[in-house]
Amino acid sequence: MIKVLQSGFYSTIQDIGRFGYQDYGVPYSGVMDKQAATIANTLLGNHENNAVLEITMTGPKLKFECDTLICLSGASMNPQINKNYIPNNKIFNVKKDDVLSFGKLDSGFRCYLAVLGGFNVEMVMNSRSMYQNITQQSSIKKGDQLAIKNSTFNYKMHHSNLRVNTSYIDNLTLEVYRGPEFKYLSVSNQKKILSSRFTISKYNNRMAYQLEEVLANNLDSIITAPVLPGTIQLTPSGKLIILMKDCQTTGGYPRVLQLSESAIHSLAQKITGDKLQFKCL
Repeated sequence: MIKVLQSGFYSTIQDIGRFGYQDYGVPYSGVMDKQAATIANTLLGNHENNAVLEITMTGPKLKFECDTLICLSGASMNPQINKNYIPNNKIFNVKKDDVLSFGKLDSGFRCYLAVLGGFNVEMVMNSRSMYQNITQQSSIKKGDQLAIKNSTFNYKMHHSNLRVNTSYIDNLTLEVYRGPEFKYLSVSNQKKILSSRFTISKYNNRMAYQLEEVLANNLDSIITAPVLPGTIQLTPSGKLIILMKDCQTTGGYPRVLQLSESAIHSLAQKITGDKLQFKCL
């Protein structure tokens, strides 16, 4: 078990996501930055779908009530075990009563904590991803007991180094595909959306990121149609909304662009005021 001494700003248990239930209006959910989560799980020898703790902006304070192995990846939040700083992307052996805490956010926005064997919270619709009204909790809270395996007995520590490319965290260029309604944009708007630099607004979360700049929208709303994480919608007011992992499954705004998977990982590490631009594949 891991006891939550402090919850941090917003920390949730996530795996790859909840698939096959979108016809019922259930979001995909899952880790926002799959690349970082996969790195942490892979270094531990976990399956890529083992549940991890997604930590947003400020970290929690966690007390381990059993021995295990951990790995952190993604945003740099100055993690510490018993007040001793540890780096990301490296395996650490933690003992019973050890305390993991976090300091100042240096880069990125979301950090991922993987434990050997994954977090064993409730499974709902074939996923452990927390989401309001689907799982009992939508985030971890102070006093929670998070179930993990007490298992380091058969694990062999590896001493080889893995070079992890984290440049995507600071990447300002997001690769996109043209969306179904892109062709209906005016030629000037098509050029503008693919040549302008946009600013992330304060309205950003696991559901969607809004951008500050406004386009002159000449498109009508569409009949409700399927949307996915990474779909970029153009609202009647000219705002661009980029849907993320907890987004709805259908929408009525024109779908002008679609983020590539790697672009979703990069965007998940962006914060209010960050700049970005789109590059069409």
